Amino acid sequence: METVETLKKKIKSTNDLLGVVKTMKALAAVSIRQFQKSVESLAVYMDTIEMGLEIVLKGQEKTPSGKKRPKAIGAVVFGSDQGLCGQLNTLIASYTALEIQMSQVDTDYVSVITVGERARDYLELANLDVIESIPAPSSISGIIPAVQNLVMVLYDWHFKEQIEEIYLFYSKYISGANYRQEHVKILPLDKDWLQKISQRKWKSKSLPFFTMEKNELFRHLVREYLFVSIYQAFAESLASENASRLAAMQSAEKNIEERLNELNLSYFRQRQSKITEELLDVVAGYEVLKGL
Repeated sequence: METVETLKKKIKSTNDLLGVVKTMKALAAVSIRQFQKSVESLAVYMDTIEMGLEIVLKGQEKTPSGKKRPKAIGAVVFGSDQGLCGQLNTLIASYTALEIQMSQVDTDYVSVITVGERARDYLELANLDVIESIPAPSSISGIIPAVQNLVMVLYDWHFKEQIEEIYLFYSKYISGANYRQEHVKILPLDKDWLQKISQRKWKSKSLPFFTMEKNELFRHLVREYLFVSIYQAFAESLASENASRLAAMQSAEKNIEERLNELNLSYFRQRQSKITEELLDVVAGYEVLKGL
């Protein structure tokens, strides 16, 4: 049976652990909000890009959007480098493998890059060839350099390796500690989406115009679209990672509090038992002295 002193030490260390968990829980909640604010600001920027595409594409004839099975595809899977994020990496890897399987593309023609090392093993178990892993940023300031590096890799994929379709697979933050898996095709551009933009009614009475050469302006807008799409995938994935960590910390906090209650109960029982024993010893000693 544990002594009172042993239980006091355990209670102290458990309280210390509870403090660490609560701090990590608070940091995760703050990080989620930061990443969500960056996603919200991207929505405004994306509207601006679409307005630019609307101006450039206005009056263009519809391009046939016949769908064909891609010969090769590239997938960027957003996982994590840090632990304590629950099943985030398992879920996104399973989702990616299922979606690629449903695309009916031979896995020999599928190239995969992971953001973060932890999703790599799960993808390789699904017979997907992970050719590279890039570090996952840990803060908002680290997203832009990561996007720039990834854009260069994707350009090589599309133009040098002749990879026809490129997808981003990431976890999208919903609310609280909840998120879901999503994917988006960023190349080639969706022709139906471009056609829909070109047919929009201009909101202002002032007609737009531009001075840059049309094709060059279109290329600049496409680059910005790719930048925003990849940045959003990074931000959503990092928000989801912290949401998963928040859920893990909430579960840990509950378990620690239950353990703390058990230790406190044991401590009070032991303490009461020790006090009772001491009182009985005093009474027994008194009775002995009284009989002399």
